[in-house]
Amino acid sequence: MWNFKNLFNFFGFFRDLKRKDHKRAFGALDIFKYIGPGLLVTIGFIDPGNWAANIAIGSKFGYTLLWVISLSTIMLIVLQHNVAHLGIATGLCLSEAAMIYLKPVVSKSVLSFAVLASVSTSLAEILGGSIALNMLFNIPIILGAILVTVFVLIMLFSNSYKKIEKWIIGFVSIIGLSFLYELFLVKVDWIQAGVAWVKPSFPEGSILLIMSAMGAVVMPHNLFLHSEIIQSRQWNLEDEQVIKKQMKFEFADTLFSMIIGWAINSAMILLAASVFFSKGSKVEELQQANRLLEPLLGSNASVVFAFALLMAGIASSITSGMAGGSIVSGMYKEPYNVNDNHSRIGIIVSLVGALLIIFFIGDPFKGLILSQVFLSIQLPFTVAIQIYLTSSKKVMGKYANSLFLIFILSAIACIVTFLNIKLLIDILKV
Repeated sequence: MWNFKNLFNFFGFFRDLKRKDHKRAFGALDIFKYIGPGLLVTIGFIDPGNWAANIAIGSKFGYTLLWVISLSTIMLIVLQHNVAHLGIATGLCLSEAAMIYLKPVVSKSVLSFAVLASVSTSLAEILGGSIALNMLFNIPIILGAILVTVFVLIMLFSNSYKKIEKWIIGFVSIIGLSFLYELFLVKVDWIQAGVAWVKPSFPEGSILLIMSAMGAVVMPHNLFLHSEIIQSRQWNLEDEQVIKKQMKFEFADTLFSMIIGWAINSAMILLAASVFFSKGSKVEELQQANRLLEPLLGSNASVVFAFALLMAGIASSITSGMAGGSIVSGMYKEPYNVNDNHSRIGIIVSLVGALLIIFFIGDPFKGLILSQVFLSIQLPFTVAIQIYLTSSKKVMGKYANSLFLIFILSAIACIVTFLNIKLLIDILKV
């Protein structure tokens, strides 16, 4: 169970790692073995949809809205940390727990809708990868979408979870290094940026972009995914001391991973602010950003930008497919296992279903709008069942949420729900 006390105790838990547990001794280096699940979740935080929002924010408002990334990251840490505790304390993912502890009509309805949300998420991720291929090799969007989908399916069906995790860590590293390179090419006003990271402001005409950035940070598939993959690090569910240390390790992993996500998202805004805002260029599409980078920073910057986008599209498609597999397998009260038919069906439905929609839509912009609509509608239901399950002593036992944490989670849920509903209304007006 998490509260602000954990934040103060976090740096002190290394001291306790030398003590012997009844069934397993923890060493200081175990913290590094635990890093991984959070980075898979982070990919959803730096997917192509976030790229588009961040580039638009930086090009239109400069550094001013960097605080949005800071606030979004804090909310994300709390929600993802909370749902990860469900997996650690119960050995169940969010989908499995919903099927076991909720009424069938509720669980089946919410989870079926979650599958559609996974499809819509995959749609945006695959489109992002295909847009990158179009930038790099002038490959048509439809053909690029097919190539991305086939590659992702091969990756998922031919690799174990541990190998997938290593691939994702590699993808995140490439994305981070790419933006580090891009930032070396521009002049950033770090003092102004530092103030903007912590000082909220609402420039005229910025509300829609603020809602887009914050509303897109918490994604339904990431909540299902985190509760599933966190179990890859479980050592012993019978020993209470082991469980407590696992929860501390998980917090370290989530905090570390979300900070990386915060840094990469911030880098996108810093780049757009330094390159486009300073020149008076308002950018609303990723292709437009890529075209403008070349004359301003050189061809290398343009290629690095497109390549990083390709990595983001592929990596986020992989995690979206995994989330789809986790949701469907959970509906049968089974854990995610790529060798199990139910998990495979979930993966195929999520990725191939998204590809088929792209065939019929054709227009990438319309595809992104459609994905946002489904995510905006489904997210409140996923957050609601998460709070209910993690607050239930029947489900979580002594690790159920405290009243204070229930209040924090409910407040975040209300904010995220409001932003998504408002964003949905604005999208439908377009």
